[in-house]
Amino acid sequence: MSERLDVKKTYKLVVNGAFPRSESGRSYEVTAASGKFLANVAQASRKDLRDAVVAARAAQAKWWNATAYKRGQVMYRWAEMAEGRRAELVEHVQLAEGLKKRDAEASVARAIDRIVWYAGWTDKATQVLGGANPVAGPYFNFSLPVPSGVIGVVAPQESSLEGFVEAVAAPMCVGNAVVALASERRPTPAVVLAEMTATSDFPGGVLNVLTGVTGELVVHLATHEDIDGIDLSGSAELSDELARLAAGSIKRVYRPRANDDGNPLRRLRTFVETSTVWHTIGQ
Repeated sequence: MSERLDVKKTYKLVVNGAFPRSESGRSYEVTAASGKFLANVAQASRKDLRDAVVAARAAQAKWWNATAYKRGQVMYRWAEMAEGRRAELVEHVQLAEGLKKRDAEASVARAIDRIVWYAGWTDKATQVLGGANPVAGPYFNFSLPVPSGVIGVVAPQESSLEGFVEAVAAPMCVGNAVVALASERRPTPAVVLAEMTATSDFPGGVLNVLTGVTGELVVHLATHEDIDGIDLSGSAELSDELARLAAGSIKRVYRPRANDDGNPLRRLRTFVETSTVWHTIGQ
């Protein structure tokens, strides 16, 4: 029997529940932390970003109109699938970040646990972020959180999986759709995890993941007028300029703080609006 050749995978974009190549036909090489060739990855263009935003906008209403319980179940299913492919994720994180196997296993476990944690918040965010307001009159008055809409995410550059999960799961759990730029040099763990959403009952387009040159795409993400908010976790050096650009279309902007570990709900609060509802009290 002749020796077979490895089937080398080119990692595609994740847009609208499908896995297209970049419309430009471009790809780039990704290396492991050791410097060894790891994979070819699609290099997204501005047109790919626009297509992803269109997909996210179309999916967001479907996602928000699902019950909070249903959204939680879908996110939990995502965690189940990640658990089933845990060994694959561990291998990708280990190679991408240069970790020892036990450290990569711990990182993947934390990422999966975080999806479960956010799945639990889908039907609890309203109680925590909303409330009944005291009014002088025969009325009920409630302030309720509603999603901002489409959220752009610049995923952390160093934390290939954990940081990605934290950045995308928070806006998704409160009903937003996401267009995320994966880590430029360490994108494969995020792409592998995002591919699982296609069979996790998410409406196509709730999570869209682009790979490519971060510096080439972030300005378009910040200035796109159909993106309602942006998480700048992976662009610390440009965060001031990107926040200024985002203000042109009145985007909500999330920038990490040194003490964010003590306030894990700040991302949830950033990407919701407050809707006030009045209703008369029946006689």
